[in-house]
Amino acid sequence: MVAYPNGPLLVRGDFEIVTPDGVPLPRDRETVALCRCGGSAIKPYCDGTHKLMKFDTTRRRPVPKPARQAAEDAAAPAREAAPAED
Repeated sequence: MVAYPNGPLLVRGDFEIVTPDGVPLPRDRETVALCRCGGSAIKPYCDGTHKLMKFDTTRRRPVPKPARQAAEDAAAPAREAAPAED
């Protein structure tokens, strides 16, 4: 797999792509470009829309916490703020 800057994820070799329902998608190529911008009309495949929308992968986004850590944080009792000192 190769993530192209500001573009698709290129996947080569022997692999299978399945829908969220677990249905395999037909594949007639050894290399496919998968959409990363979210704008493709033929998802999960890339249709070049990233160029039109000026998709930018160079901006840093916060990395989400792993699900387990997020669940632990949500279950932890809330801490009360200490009173402000005068």
